[in-house]
Amino acid sequence: MISRDYLLGMVEKFVQRVLRIRERISLRQYAGAREDLDGAFQELVGEGALKVSQFSEAELLSRVAQGGPTHAYGDKARLLVGLLQEAGRIHEAENLETESHACWLKALNLLLTLQLQDADFEFPDIVPGIDLLREQLGSAVLPLRTLAALWRHYERIGSYGRAEDALFALLESEPFNAGLLAEAKVFYERLLGHGDAALVAGNLAREEVEAGLEILRLRASSVRSIGEAL
Repeated sequence: MISRDYLLGMVEKFVQRVLRIRERISLRQYAGAREDLDGAFQELVGEGALKVSQFSEAELLSRVAQGGPTHAYGDKARLLVGLLQEAGRIHEAENLETESHACWLKALNLLLTLQLQDADFEFPDIVPGIDLLREQLGSAVLPLRTLAALWRHYERIGSYGRAEDALFALLESEPFNAGLLAEAKVFYERLLGHGDAALVAGNLAREEVEAGLEILRLRASSVRSIGEAL
């Protein structure tokens, strides 16, 4: 069985690689940074950065799970997120916004998936958090599945205002989705079951929850009317 000391050694080696990549970015040695990144990706998933950019999140996690013990999966998956963050930074330094956002979006989706698996994100410095990745993506339009995962994530951690923001972004994209409206209604009803202190701590006062629920009821009524008219 692989030891915890081995895992810690693996993590430390990747930490040093990431720090070297960051140093090379700061020195504008982008070719060297890309070379280091390729080597790290090769060791972790068996392919270089270009191929990694073409894999889906599910394919990447499948590759991480191959060829190693089950209990190493979480550590390796988080290291992958850290490498994607650095790939995005290299692209950003070279003014390749589309490519940098693609890396950060993939990293964000991976983190959200890992969190649903109750993974522990405690690799300070080299593994970005969900909020940092969301900030780096700025005003970029996020896929619906990412917004849905953010909605669930923020509710799970008690950040209800951010959960509502993600929900509204979903509703803007899917205004006539009856299933989504039903889920959103249940979300607000769950929030009403919390105490005022918990809602305020989550940056969403009870009055806002009640107002949001009323807006949903009006939307749902409109969707039903449209359906009946058709």
